[in-house]
Amino acid sequence: MKRGGVPPGDETELATRAAWLYYEASLTQAEISEHLRIPPARVQRLIAGAARDGLVRILIEGDLAGCLGLERRLIERFSLTYCRVVPSLSDEATGTRRIIPSLGRAAAAFLHEALSRGGHSVVGLGHGRTMAAMIDRLPREMRGGLKVASIIGGLSRRTDASLFDVIHALADKTGAAAYLPPVPFYAQSRADRRVLLRQRGVAEAFDVAAEATLYLMGIGEIGQTASLSQTGMVLPEELDQASRDGAVAEMLGLFVDARGTQIRTELHDRRIGIPLPVPEGREVLAVAGGPEKRTAITAILRGRLITGLITDETTAQDVLEAADEQDPAQGISHVPGKRRAP
Repeated sequence: MKRGGVPPGDETELATRAAWLYYEASLTQAEISEHLRIPPARVQRLIAGAARDGLVRILIEGDLAGCLGLERRLIERFSLTYCRVVPSLSDEATGTRRIIPSLGRAAAAFLHEALSRGGHSVVGLGHGRTMAAMIDRLPREMRGGLKVASIIGGLSRRTDASLFDVIHALADKTGAAAYLPPVPFYAQSRADRRVLLRQRGVAEAFDVAAEATLYLMGIGEIGQTASLSQTGMVLPEELDQASRDGAVAEMLGLFVDARGTQIRTELHDRRIGIPLPVPEGREVLAVAGGPEKRTAITAILRGRLITGLITDETTAQDVLEAADEQDPAQGISHVPGKRRAP
């Protein structure tokens, strides 16, 4: 391991990014420092090291060269403050499952750097396979005073879904105080939801989650490959109904249409969790990739519901192509924070 718990491969990747931004994007070292969220002195060392190690010749060499250009385009197109694109596997047919380790590694690097800066004392997390992969790859380092809280209910209908519970795993690796409400993702009815929200510890956990300045989550597609379906959190017919209602994406158990506008579904009034975080004044990072998530990611980006994205190269290309196509809303502007469903 390198200093600060950063694996050697991550240092080479960071040097490639810094060199590309300096030589190809013509950013100053101060701008690169802000973009990569690392000290200026480290930027200078990385650029010098990239030249010394042969990464810089006439062109920037390495697997990340194409990804870096996609990052800049996504940032500019969707007004993001952060974006990482990881190389895709050559066999696109492998789908999301094979991409998850790469996404998790990139998300772990982001979270490690964010916590090392000390700018966040409360972190809110969603659930899912990419979140679990992120925590698996996060270096163990104690963070005094840190709180981590679940944004949504944490129990599912299937006991084997407990592997997606990332809150306790993150608390174990950081020494953070964990807040996980002992309630399901969705209640059986509206009446059950009201009862569960009155249980001891539930309101406290969600109050802590609402104070977070950094949120990390996945993006779900609408279909039987979705985590909501595979973990038994919702029934197949419930997802089918959400699709008929116009949903093309799910984030934190809430559904949005192709324009990125939150819509009301039958599940809406049974969901247990805080509202979608408004990006203003917060970092809201989504981690998602794979061919089946293209439509969902595009919708979330169109709605300006996140400030940062980690995805794979093929998905990034597909999302940008979709964004260049005619907007389904026929020119309707997107107003951050505007919701169709309260």
